[in-house]
Amino acid sequence: MTTNREKLVLIGNGMAGVGTIEQILKLGGAYDITVFGSEPHPNYNRIMLSYVLEGSKTVDDIILNDWNWYKDNGITLHTGTTVTRIDGDKRQVIASNGLTADYDKVIIATGSNSFILPIPGSGKEGVVGFRDIADCEAMLDAAKQYGKAAVIGGGLLGLEAAKGLVNLGMDVTVVHLMEDLMERQLDHTAASMLKAELERQGVKFAMGKQTVELTGDERVSGLRFSDGTELESQFVVMAVGIKPNVAVAKDSGIEVNRGIVVNDYLQTSLADVYSVGECTEHRGVCYGLVAPLFEQGTVLAKHLCGVETKPYEGSVVSTKLKISGVDVFSAGEFIDTPEHTVISAKDDWKRTYKKILLRDNIIVGAVLFGDVTESASLQKLVKQGAEMTDDIYADVMGTGCCGGGGAKKTASVESMSDEEIVCGCNGVTKRAIVDAITENGFTTVDEIKASTGAIRSCGGCKPVVEQILQYVLGDGFEQSAKTGICGCTTLSRDEIVAEIRAKGLTTTKEVMNVLGWKQEEGCSKCRPAVNYYLGMIYPDTHKDEKESRFVNERMSANIQKDGTFTVVPRMYGGVTTPEDLKKIADVSIKYDVKVVKVTGGQRLDLIGVKKEDVPKVWEELDMPSGYAYAKSLRTVKTCVGSQFCRFGTQDSMGMGALLERKYERLDFPAKFKMAVNGCPRNCAESCTKDIGIVGNDGGWEVFIGGNGGIKARIADSFCKVKTDEELVEICSAVMQYYRETGNYLERTSEWVERMGLEHIKTVILDNEEERKALAQRIDFALTQVQDPWKKMLNDGATRSALFEATGTARQTHAAGNVEDYLKQIGRVINIEGKELAVFRTSEDEFYALENRNPHPKGGPLAEGIVSGHYLYDPLYDWKIDLRTGEVQAPDKGQAAAYPVHIDGETVVIGI
Repeated sequence: MTTNREKLVLIGNGMAGVGTIEQILKLGGAYDITVFGSEPHPNYNRIMLSYVLEGSKTVDDIILNDWNWYKDNGITLHTGTTVTRIDGDKRQVIASNGLTADYDKVIIATGSNSFILPIPGSGKEGVVGFRDIADCEAMLDAAKQYGKAAVIGGGLLGLEAAKGLVNLGMDVTVVHLMEDLMERQLDHTAASMLKAELERQGVKFAMGKQTVELTGDERVSGLRFSDGTELESQFVVMAVGIKPNVAVAKDSGIEVNRGIVVNDYLQTSLADVYSVGECTEHRGVCYGLVAPLFEQGTVLAKHLCGVETKPYEGSVVSTKLKISGVDVFSAGEFIDTPEHTVISAKDDWKRTYKKILLRDNIIVGAVLFGDVTESASLQKLVKQGAEMTDDIYADVMGTGCCGGGGAKKTASVESMSDEEIVCGCNGVTKRAIVDAITENGFTTVDEIKASTGAIRSCGGCKPVVEQILQYVLGDGFEQSAKTGICGCTTLSRDEIVAEIRAKGLTTTKEVMNVLGWKQEEGCSKCRPAVNYYLGMIYPDTHKDEKESRFVNERMSANIQKDGTFTVVPRMYGGVTTPEDLKKIADVSIKYDVKVVKVTGGQRLDLIGVKKEDVPKVWEELDMPSGYAYAKSLRTVKTCVGSQFCRFGTQDSMGMGALLERKYERLDFPAKFKMAVNGCPRNCAESCTKDIGIVGNDGGWEVFIGGNGGIKARIADSFCKVKTDEELVEICSAVMQYYRETGNYLERTSEWVERMGLEHIKTVILDNEEERKALAQRIDFALTQVQDPWKKMLNDGATRSALFEATGTARQTHAAGNVEDYLKQIGRVINIEGKELAVFRTSEDEFYALENRNPHPKGGPLAEGIVSGHYLYDPLYDWKIDLRTGEVQAPDKGQAAAYPVHIDGETVVIGI
């Protein structure tokens, strides 16, 4: 820890504050960070407390940043410690236990407190709020001992608490002052429907009741209302609202209104003190929802890191919630008055309801109940202040994409004209959907979605699309079951990416926690995919997770079945120099490289490099990595072109080298290959590349979606351009659109067929603004990449952990210190003539297996992907139990396992 870093103190260890710290770390902010938290826990997801209460998750399941995260990032964490005052003169933060911390900058993120009604008996035993883990634990304990509970407050928290207590077996009554539940989000109709649904689920209600006293001796025994009636209850949850926790600001002389008053850069009235989250008041508004708090944190993090950022100008608030399995949504104004024009539809059989409010024909608000598929489009319309039109009305009220009236009958689908818009969000006609089905042999809604764009936005047109599919296929139609990207989740690629963006999720752990993964640390299929999606969405802030990378990408070299590696230096456009060739030869001889292979991509593979020699080979080659191992640009194959060939019309070698230098090192959904021909004779085989470029007298012709692999495919002609600048822009746009819409491990050959060539042309060729925007986004992402080997060679700890085996021939079982091991990444240890693979899990548990794959073809184990107590081996993806070494069915098999324990800070292995 350097002494010249500024000291940053965070007061409050919740989601808003720690989320800001995470952004600062990603931006490379040079701060020594100290965090004070009043609770005895590390940072956790407060939104998921209701899941803990209902029993579907444990407290450990909702931890966002465990103890080791703070340690790994050099953050000093004081839990169970409440800060009482900031001394601006001494520039110190002072805690109630006398602990102090000097600061250069302070972030206050103290959140909010449950509002406890100031009525007689509110301090009795058995009365709690619902705001933190302690409250949740109190409810769990009460359910084991008592039969009747009351929840005061019919808002979101109160209803979640009530349903959780019902699930725990208690007789629960919700007491609410108003006649409608969630009156701040729902109108009377939606509130009545919600009440009826919750009553069906076992919740009782006492509406229009004002609690004036809690009865009982030391422990609460009941509630007394203003009308003189009473309700028996041995446990009471106060959920009547929250109030910003401004105590530390008040006692520090900071300006406070309802919340801590801040400007557009979240600065308080005290110099170098900032505030984010529920405790904060910006432009007179205190926000209690997650999205605005993360938006505040993003602005503040950039401001503190000196990164240019727009000021925070407030958030457009909408509410989209699931309460006891019931979806509700509201945005803008939702209570109709005489000045509103009201558009509504209510379906008692399907238990759905929709209402849109207009003022002077401008859409100012909306309410949805039961079916919220149109929430995104309605939120956008409210935010834009859109004028209601016949087309919008048709879309949102059931005759187009956002129809809430359910699926159309087959007869009505049959009678639809070919040009009728089915998906109003993306302008997809019935004809486009029918053609996609008949021409591509589609049988599922997901295939239509990927090809045409229908359903991709709000999803409200899915019933109609399904009806069209049924109409076209007739008896061959089978409604497809929803499947996710792997067995850990039911979410699709598009849904995951949308949730990452909407919720501001920043790590694979956070994605899997918040989105409810079945296997909490994922598997070898979803971990690399989510890591890629995060890097694609946040190219400037995402910290690549080596533990979520396949072995070749993690080691920046290709593993072979005998455990050695192949090193492939870059040769731009397939061109090298005598000096580099001599260097390759000298290094190959020195490190006993088994084979030097000329590849189809016009470069040299150094095959058979020992694992511990890989960094040395790269260091002595001093050449950029050829990325032969990665889901990125592999090569740009070229012919000799106009420089030397009598048929050449364009400089293919020069263009190939330019393209390879420009796009190298950037991650893609799958490996990516290019080729440039100087003339149509196709010597560089452009017809089987992801992007193939053919020179002619007038410029260049671009082909996309070729593949020479297992699923061979000839590339499609995409366009012709006249200048090099146009060519580069088209390549950039195609590559970025593939990055943003491709499924992980999906080659462009599959992507083009799924998306549709004409659709890709429409997006890129017919829309100059979008084409340039795509090119700008890939250029920005390219500014963030760096050569992995230069980075690795400068990181001694990572280099040692990944490549250097530990242990000697001494008669000892000590296997180094705990800190020598990276989490979820194996390390080879040699002890008493045995080569072991030792793993440290995310929970700091250690396991050792013999580093010999039980697969019949053999191979190493150390480079596999670790998830919980399981290892996915690096060569065959067998799932192996780290505790026993047993291969999970259906593969079967057994790896030798060895006991491991920690002696102080030393890892000790038993042989």
